[in-house]
Amino acid sequence: MISFLDLNIINKPYEEAFQNKLKQVMNSGWYILGEEVKAFEENFANCCNSKYCIGVGNGLDAITLSFLAYIENGNLQKGDEIIVPANTYIASILGILHAGLVPVLVEPDIESYNINPKLIEEKISTKTKGILVVHLYGQLANMDEIIEIGFKYDLLIVEDCAQAHGLNFKGSHTRTFSFYPGKNLGAIGDGGAIVTNDEKLSNTILKLRNYGSEKKYYNELIGFNSRLDELQAAFLSCKLPNLFFENEKRRVVAKRYLSEIKNEKIKLPSCLDINNHVFHLFVIRTDNREELQAYLFNNGVHTLIHYPVPPHKQKALKEWNDLSFPITEKIHKEVLSLPMSPVMTDDEVSKVIEVLNNY
Repeated sequence: MISFLDLNIINKPYEEAFQNKLKQVMNSGWYILGEEVKAFEENFANCCNSKYCIGVGNGLDAITLSFLAYIENGNLQKGDEIIVPANTYIASILGILHAGLVPVLVEPDIESYNINPKLIEEKISTKTKGILVVHLYGQLANMDEIIEIGFKYDLLIVEDCAQAHGLNFKGSHTRTFSFYPGKNLGAIGDGGAIVTNDEKLSNTILKLRNYGSEKKYYNELIGFNSRLDELQAAFLSCKLPNLFFENEKRRVVAKRYLSEIKNEKIKLPSCLDINNHVFHLFVIRTDNREELQAYLFNNGVHTLIHYPVPPHKQKALKEWNDLSFPITEKIHKEVLSLPMSPVMTDDEVSKVIEVLNNY
């Protein structure tokens, strides 16, 4: 069986480095917000061409704390509206809700699966104060048009980059990341980060992640306990230098999929510029997803569905269940994620292509 994503093989080359880091952290006697977190934050900020990086507990907290910091600093207030893609993973929407803000859903482009800039303006009201852009599946959204809209209406732009580690980002106010194990830069547990060029925002998030405190036992804000773990930071530092190399290996797999999968029953993803895509996922569409997924499994290819139910149809958001987003609903009904990782062999890629072409 060709695994969808074999984390054991992905992390195997780092095993010795991980063991060394484990001993180093244990021997340091400092397990929370120590030198490993500081070092990773500095290196990841440089990787993202940003001045500041704040490590937090996970990607959802990264979104929530970013918006709460904007509220604390007076840039937003509770009840403000934030534009967000209708077809994103629900965490993007939960982060807005947890901050006391109001998500406003916008349909994606059916080709790129990212938010459609041409539909954003019609959803802007006097209450709209920001846009949460999601680079879904690892492809850069149309940031030129989105930034132009942001300038036109004086909107904050926050980027959910949970699936987009290593992209060549274009200017925005704040970016949030997840280091969930399956990400392009994955930890051996949960983790997240926020990168920004805004010093005031950075300082506020630093307090919010640590009980609202800058100095121990002196609490300035109603804060949280959401700190990137010292050990996870150490592991991430081992993997970070190879991020761009591993992304390039993903592109090699994607290029073969794009050029060699030839089956009229399968809709391949649109990729305008392969250098603006890090292929966290390679997502195809088909009219008979369950049939295709079963066929692939029976022929030794493991696939996943990202995601079977759109956010507005989730029980947790029942007040939205009657809303209609036909493009989003079509995508969620048809998408199927093929095996994609930097450790796939040529033979495995060939097998996936062969099985798909014979469907």
